[in-house]
Amino acid sequence: MLPDHLSHLPAPTADAVEHSGRLGALIRGTINDAGGWISFAQFMDLALYAPGLGYYSAGLHKFGSAGDFVTAPELGSLFATTLARQAAQILHSGIADIIEYGAGSGRLARDLLRALAELDCLPQRYCILETSADLRARQQMLLAREAPQIASRVTWLDRMPETIEALVIANEVLDAMPAHLISARRDGVDEIGVSLDAAGGFAWQPRMAGGALLEAAQRLPLAPGLTSEVSLAARAFVQTLSTSLRRGAAILFDYGFPQREYYHPQRSAGTLMCHYRHHAHADPLCLVGLQDITTHVDFSAVADAAIAGGCEVFGYTGQAQFLINCGITDLLAATPADDTAAYLPLAAQAQTLTSPAEMGELFKVFAFGRGFDDALTGFVRGDRCHAL
Repeated sequence: MLPDHLSHLPAPTADAVEHSGRLGALIRGTINDAGGWISFAQFMDLALYAPGLGYYSAGLHKFGSAGDFVTAPELGSLFATTLARQAAQILHSGIADIIEYGAGSGRLARDLLRALAELDCLPQRYCILETSADLRARQQMLLAREAPQIASRVTWLDRMPETIEALVIANEVLDAMPAHLISARRDGVDEIGVSLDAAGGFAWQPRMAGGALLEAAQRLPLAPGLTSEVSLAARAFVQTLSTSLRRGAAILFDYGFPQREYYHPQRSAGTLMCHYRHHAHADPLCLVGLQDITTHVDFSAVADAAIAGGCEVFGYTGQAQFLINCGITDLLAATPADDTAAYLPLAAQAQTLTSPAEMGELFKVFAFGRGFDDALTGFVRGDRCHAL
């Protein structure tokens, strides 16, 4: 199951191997039906979201210490408690609802609602847009079990509303949207797709880029020999959300860079990464359905998409700066340091969330919206919009 170059990874169980085999057969059939080649964006979409088989669609444990990776809300409640201060500012302006896109385990929703209740600033509705039926069921069970007094405010959506007046939150959503792979030549741009080798395994195969992908690539600062990604899906998502957002704000948390950093010649191999059992590697063609596949976010392209949809960019900064602006240090200081049982876990969370060596600088926070005149608390200092 594991190729030689990944033999150091934990071996999957027999059930996992069988599950991966079924998804692999589906993808191979798709490649054959398409004439022997599909874009990597289509491969990534199937690997992550194929109904009942994809990584996010099947019933695998993904988040936390027992899964494949840890997100900020999984560390504890400090992330959500700090974010609640930013949310409260927006809700106090007359915005009644919160929409969370891709709520993962549901812990951010639980902890954010608890923190907003303490601030006496609960939203009228907390809507979760979740495409995975398995994750939706887990979210519903978590909220019913651990936050029954506020669970009645939570509802689930099948699609984004056509007209939105809300605070929209998306934590690590854009990085998991299907991306195209490109390779720059001196005389053009290739798209790297997926075909089948003689043994029926997945193999990389380039062909000349065309259409919307080529148009997007031609506007990028690509040095010859550079291989990287273009997420047309992330751009389309942000522009659609921007068009729908009649009043309110969208706050996106993700890892990424401005365009000139994203496509810097020193990042010649791109940002494509896989996460399996807390191991990171760069081979998405194996362990299909058993591992997460991500790419970093081009925040310059995200900003352009938000503006194209008619919204204003409210801010862009590192996660550490955003959380400090929202008062994470005050929240930590409110717990006496001599109460080690309470203080040490919070201090550990704060370290991971804000340290430049961990999440503090790798993760960025981007906000856009309309109909909101006040500067957002999270960007009052250290805003980097000029870098976009």
